[in-house]
Amino acid sequence: MAAICVFCASSRTLDRRWLELAAETGAELARRGHTLVSGGGCVGMMGALADGARAAGGRTVGVIPQALVDLEVADLASDELLVTDGMASRKTLMVDKSDAFLTLPGGLGTLDELFEVWTTATLALHAKPMVLVDIDGFYRPLLDWLATLADQTFLKPAGLDLLLVADTVPAALDLLESHLT
Repeated sequence: MAAICVFCASSRTLDRRWLELAAETGAELARRGHTLVSGGGCVGMMGALADGARAAGGRTVGVIPQALVDLEVADLASDELLVTDGMASRKTLMVDKSDAFLTLPGGLGTLDELFEVWTTATLALHAKPMVLVDIDGFYRPLLDWLATLADQTFLKPAGLDLLLVADTVPAALDLLESHLT
């Protein structure tokens, strides 16, 4: 099947429900036969995601910069752990290794990764599907603000339409799978 990159939080202080969401996402990817591509961390949602995928028999590929390996947060249990020289090269390699992108709740790093793949898609540098998982309206304020960018012509409607939105992980994966070429 496909290599699906999942962006999510790596914070160690998250509410248990976010960790459970990540673990279930990893498991669902594995059940559907997909390979998980992640940021290569073993903490927070990122760690729960990879653990969930492996527990369900899935293959995991982690992409992590050396600086985070040095902080001892690398997912050493990954089937394949790729170490980069920095965050920018990490994002480039994640895009290269992935067929599609799924974004779970997260903070600045998650948004940085989402906007990187979205921006490069609007520039036609890739045509890989991207789905934002808007669990419980987590991203609703952001989506509302992004709509105002399109209204004010800072963002073309076609660019806005490149980001698909679902409110559950199964619906998000259904969307991704329907857009894989």
